[in-house]
Amino acid sequence: MNRHDERPPGAGGHAPSTDKPAVRLALWSARHPWRAIGGWLLMVVVCLALGSFAGTRQADSVDYRVGEAGRAEEIAAAAGILDPLEEKIVITPRPGSDSLDEAAARSAAEDAVRRMTGAPSVAEVAEPERSPTGQALLVTLTMKGEDAAISDDIPGLLERTEAVSEAHPRVQVAQTGHFSMGQGVSESMGDDLATAERITLPLTLVILMVVFGAVVAAGVPLVLALSSVAAAMGLSQLFSHLFPSVGANNSLILLMGMAVGVDYSLLFLKRVREERTRSGGRIGDEAALRIAAATAGHSVVVSGWAVIVSLAALFVVGDVVFSSLAISSIAVVAIVLGASMTLLPALLVKLGRAIDRPRLPLVGRITAGSREPGSLWPRLLGPAIRRPRAALAAGLLLITALALPALGMQLSSTEVSTLPKVDAVQARDRMMAEFPSQGADYLVVVRTDAEHRGELRGALDDLVRDAGRDPLLRSDVAPVTRVSEDGGTGTVRLRTPYAIDSDRAQDALGHVRDGLVPRTAGKVPGAETAVSGDVARNADVLAHQMNALPWVVGAVLVLSFLVMLIAFRSAPVALVSTLLNVASAAGALGLLVLVFQSDWVQGMLDYDSDGFIVSRVPLFLFVILFGLSTDYNVFMVSRIREAALAGRTTTESILEGVSRSGGVVSGGAVVMVSVFVSFMFTDLLEMKQLGFGLCVAVILDVVVVRVLVLPAALRLLGRRLRWAGGSAHGVPAPARAPRREVRTTPR
Repeated sequence: MNRHDERPPGAGGHAPSTDKPAVRLALWSARHPWRAIGGWLLMVVVCLALGSFAGTRQADSVDYRVGEAGRAEEIAAAAGILDPLEEKIVITPRPGSDSLDEAAARSAAEDAVRRMTGAPSVAEVAEPERSPTGQALLVTLTMKGEDAAISDDIPGLLERTEAVSEAHPRVQVAQTGHFSMGQGVSESMGDDLATAERITLPLTLVILMVVFGAVVAAGVPLVLALSSVAAAMGLSQLFSHLFPSVGANNSLILLMGMAVGVDYSLLFLKRVREERTRSGGRIGDEAALRIAAATAGHSVVVSGWAVIVSLAALFVVGDVVFSSLAISSIAVVAIVLGASMTLLPALLVKLGRAIDRPRLPLVGRITAGSREPGSLWPRLLGPAIRRPRAALAAGLLLITALALPALGMQLSSTEVSTLPKVDAVQARDRMMAEFPSQGADYLVVVRTDAEHRGELRGALDDLVRDAGRDPLLRSDVAPVTRVSEDGGTGTVRLRTPYAIDSDRAQDALGHVRDGLVPRTAGKVPGAETAVSGDVARNADVLAHQMNALPWVVGAVLVLSFLVMLIAFRSAPVALVSTLLNVASAAGALGLLVLVFQSDWVQGMLDYDSDGFIVSRVPLFLFVILFGLSTDYNVFMVSRIREAALAGRTTTESILEGVSRSGGVVSGGAVVMVSVFVSFMFTDLLEMKQLGFGLCVAVILDVVVVRVLVLPAALRLLGRRLRWAGGSAHGVPAPARAPRREVRTTPR
């Protein structure tokens, strides 16, 4: 490696400052490349080893408790009368059969009872139950033990069910329930993740080869991103003991790790190549790396912190899903940030000029000639520079039009209808069709003080009597009443024939909470009442998320504004960047509603429209988009600021800054879209919606916001930008040298 420190052309005789931690860390890695690479590999191995040793703690039913439903379950569990979870074995006609073979079905049911009796985690096996139509049998398994232990035993139980199915080929035998559906969905997500990797990795490599024109340069970002993803997956297992895993953690780690890993590598690599080209080969590797670390490295650090603080706002929700996915995402972004400042400089030094080899025919020649900005970006920026008011109005009008459908967004937290149609989910659908009594249920919990325990039994009887008079609560299955040993807590489980996500099930919940409970059990002096059940849980989860939404949005806005303000010390820039991030997110949410609350493209994207958006998606989408949009803001504004501090006018600074950063932003956007689009082909509706939202948001952000709205807004602000400081991220302002005029349009 060349140790001399030649100054770049036009640098005014000054070298970049090394007082910033990012520069010092990058330079240390460049001067000790084998230590940096070895240390990085050791860190990855240690993270994977720690994760393997600690194992993954999956979230259980206790972790998901929120709102009144969660409080009801806590009270019942404390009293020892919370109904245990159940698994069901469903026996129906074989596909294509007109009716159930009754003899074969009875034989299969008896075999299932025999095999499941005494099985691990099975407390009781009920006698087979015949459906009202006579076309199905149901065997109920009452589970025992902690959720984690049951989950560990579920594969063995599914094997027993499969053995019953193989032994009785004249009927269809399948198992369903909370645990078996979770097992099936986890396996499906694992397959989807493998499919996403098979799509994403080759596509990303091809895109990077086009961007860099060389195979080695294209491989470096992938090495950084994939090693960071591996380390983050290991840490995610460790963190799951503080924030239990919810199943989609690895999918989100891959998505975020590939997106920011490639983005940051692209920015750093491009800057190193640019400085080498600009100097005409007169500066050494260390000088080029020092400039890249002081400029692109600083941008990477600011961008990384912006993404991290945006993701950290998800902890405000106080929900296990958001907290679990937030810590996993933060981990991978932080690791990518560390890799960009250590592994990347070390690799660049060891590879040296070999990073541009082997050069691809034609593509390599094109990219080699495009390291200095040409006429494309000035042409694209022409409307925003010449007519900034009109450009700003047009851009905002387009985004507003795209965002308007979001005003009609319908949210639902219903879980089952959004799950992939794995065997256990299909078995549940068949069970619901044949056994209406397995529909929505409501668990009423009543706790009294010691003075009024004698009134509890009468209050529960009144509740059961009044429920039988309510048309929405009538059922062929009698309510089940339980009372604790001390007589102070009681439960009543009411069953209805309605589907969990139906309007009548929602209406029935209102009848129970607002009418039935207050006029019966609620009349007992000092009584504490609460209602749970599947419908109540979904309603409370949605309400909990909606209550947290303003706080999360507020936290993201404030934290992102502060990051930009600290980074650029310009309030107008921080404000414009924050508002434009909101615009990108709003446009993406509008398009999400336009697509997924209708059925006009469901065949193309392979989903069944239920007319709603999964309630977690908008919040995740907003937070992730805010972080990623801030990336692009930082990349572009950093280059604009550099030009401004070098003495350029506002117009010249915008043209030069956007022209020099536009290739990085557009290249990173293409890679991001290639990563996000793979998640649109998963079977989980939530991931499909999230992938679509991220794709359209990135496209909208780059095509409209970065090319039209941001330059126009900065052009109008003009002198009010007031760039603080005398240098750009430690690079002293160069003297203004004569340069070729960059025109926005040909004359």
